[in-house]
Amino acid sequence: AFAMNVHKTVGQDLVNHCVNDIAVCGAKPLFFMDYLAFGKLNPDVASDIIEGFSIACKENDCALIGGETAEMPGLYDEKEYDMSGTIVGMVDRKKIIDGKNISKGDILIGFRSNGLHTNGYSLARKVLLSKFKPDEKISELNSSLGDELLRVHKSYLKLINALKEKTEVKGFSHITGGGIVGNTIRILPEGLSLKINWDSWDTLAVFDLIKRTGNINDEEMRKVFNLGIGLVAIVSRDQQDEVLRISGELNEKSFVIGEVI
Repeated sequence: AFAMNVHKTVGQDLVNHCVNDIAVCGAKPLFFMDYLAFGKLNPDVASDIIEGFSIACKENDCALIGGETAEMPGLYDEKEYDMSGTIVGMVDRKKIIDGKNISKGDILIGFRSNGLHTNGYSLARKVLLSKFKPDEKISELNSSLGDELLRVHKSYLKLINALKEKTEVKGFSHITGGGIVGNTIRILPEGLSLKINWDSWDTLAVFDLIKRTGNINDEEMRKVFNLGIGLVAIVSRDQQDEVLRISGELNEKSFVIGEVI
């Protein structure tokens, strides 16, 4: 964001990340509050970030009810800022999606991400910015590196709402830090594990670029990045086709990526 002087997308990233985190539990987002801290307040940058918050809140039918903006010279560089967000949602206790009914043989369906989302940037920056400039056009990405890394974290709220209304999803996992396994295994009942078919979907070009440029092994890639899967739903086998059909109607790419063992 600093290198490209583009700050609107990071506000959207933060809201969508928070929305996904509560939506996977079955919650409806109600309102969002932000916190911004600058070394030296830049009104134009602050305006762009807050506009990003506003755009994403509107898209997710979530109220932006305010927050705090702090100027903290000495703690941050004059051109730096930090931000965080708090989201509040609501779900009927009886309708909480917590994975307690997941059982052996259930199917994992993965839904396409559009890039790094908000995780893995420390490694991605270390690897890619040592070789490429942020504004450099990279043919395999069909964009500049900066534009690729600034793609807005997808909100899966509409998809999650449709699936929980029309199918019997046993659990969702939002794929953030820790990758597919690290995030999904947390919702499994004790004694169960996962079997992932890593060849069941096409990895996004940005992850291939990171892996090749940094000579990173598969194990580390799978722990750090989402690898093109931003959301996982766990369903019984008899629900699989309906989940795939609904996601197709919503123009969400989906893949059967594994099973519970």
